[in-house]
Amino acid sequence: MPRILIAECKQEVSTFNPHLSLYDDFTVRAGQEILAYHSQIRNEVGGAVDIFHQHPDIELVPAYSAFFITSGGTLADSAWRRIATEFLDEIRRAASSGPLDGVYFCMHGAMASEHELDPEGWLLSESRKILGESIPIVLSLDLHGILTDRMLEHSDAIVAYHTYPHVDFYETGQRAARLLMKIMSGAAKPVTAKVAIPALVRGDQLITETGLFGQSIRLAQSYETGPGGLSAGMFIGNPFTDVPSLQSYSFVVTDQNESLAGSGAIAIAESFWKNHETMQVPLLKIQDLPQKLNQRVFDGRTGTVALVDAADATSSGASGDSNSILSVLQSSGYTGRTLIPIVDAPAVEKAFLTGIGGTLTTIIGGTLDPFRFQPIEITGKVRLLSDGNFRSESFGEIWRAGPTVVLECGNITLVVSSRAVNLYDRSFFYAHGQNPMHFDAVVVKSPHCQKHMYSDWCDELILIDAPGSSSANIPHLGHTRCPRPIFPLDHDVAFTPVVKIFQRNP
Repeated sequence: MPRILIAECKQEVSTFNPHLSLYDDFTVRAGQEILAYHSQIRNEVGGAVDIFHQHPDIELVPAYSAFFITSGGTLADSAWRRIATEFLDEIRRAASSGPLDGVYFCMHGAMASEHELDPEGWLLSESRKILGESIPIVLSLDLHGILTDRMLEHSDAIVAYHTYPHVDFYETGQRAARLLMKIMSGAAKPVTAKVAIPALVRGDQLITETGLFGQSIRLAQSYETGPGGLSAGMFIGNPFTDVPSLQSYSFVVTDQNESLAGSGAIAIAESFWKNHETMQVPLLKIQDLPQKLNQRVFDGRTGTVALVDAADATSSGASGDSNSILSVLQSSGYTGRTLIPIVDAPAVEKAFLTGIGGTLTTIIGGTLDPFRFQPIEITGKVRLLSDGNFRSESFGEIWRAGPTVVLECGNITLVVSSRAVNLYDRSFFYAHGQNPMHFDAVVVKSPHCQKHMYSDWCDELILIDAPGSSSANIPHLGHTRCPRPIFPLDHDVAFTPVVKIFQRNP
């Protein structure tokens, strides 16, 4: 009976966020608990397990899962050492339980600790020392990952998401599982080609359904599904994870066809480079926001306006405690009913002591990133108290915001959590009794959401140039580790595609 080991270690960080991520910010599972959880969730591991379960002769060996509740700041070394130790201990335990025939690792690709800047590559290299060189390993990654050489040197093949916003978690896991079984059966011997592209990109053109980036993804899909193809895709990296390998990458995995892999990776890279200058974000200066909102009133526009604060996007690693838009709205006297999410554990604690119906005066904002955000005073009525546990609207995962309160401060409603959660859908608002459609303005702390979340029904989306550790104003972030020159940090960046080939056990 073939035995397949499954392990997961996923986190995306912003190294510009000064608030370190800790061990308690992860949900950790081991053994059968992994399968029990992922059988309910349409994510990568769930997709892979469903494929494996179609083959009754396969025995699954679930080892370890560390999954960050949401993206965050750089992982503290103490947390990284503990997770790495637990991960490898469970790999050893699985390896000692009997012969293994294949390994599926689910990772992100944009993880970074204080001193280990390629945690995924390190875990793969250390796992190889335990598992041996001959056992096939297939790795799934987010297309916002940073594809290091070490990841490819110690895995047999990789797969990556093909969608942004991401809606193919489950399908990516399925693709990884099918590819692993093909390798295990001897039906494929992968060879991978990678091309590095000196670009850090953001913006609407990255939406794969409608943007120019979708052309590169569809080209990659044609290589993956074409004759001799096994996997292909694009990594646009995470501009907020400033590490030595940060840039964009194309890749193609073929069955023993180095020439096809290389030419395919070049073709995908060139299609991407052709459009890379369009992949920026036109931003409204935050000081110009009151004028923009007043103009809407003057023009008689009454629908909901989304104030997009991607600079504080928790799903991109930002701290979530930005009060920048709140401060501007307060000082300008804007009277529209506005819904704003914010992270502030001390304010939540005070609200719990005040109780529902009580009036609270407190400072809010800047508890995690005091370098960018100065606390401001608010007075509001406590409308709701919650433990902050809820299921996501998008994929049904359990998200934990910690104790959470709703404060009604005149025309502004704040949903205040103790810890950051993803805000790329509306579930944080819905779980706490707030429907964004019932407000004149809603602050959206995400660069992009699925269309039905906001853009399909909002009267306007205003992209704001606010301070934050996940700002789309990339040149202002202060990169010091990534390769240079690179777009858009430098001018007149040249690109000549160079192929790197990776193949194990040729």
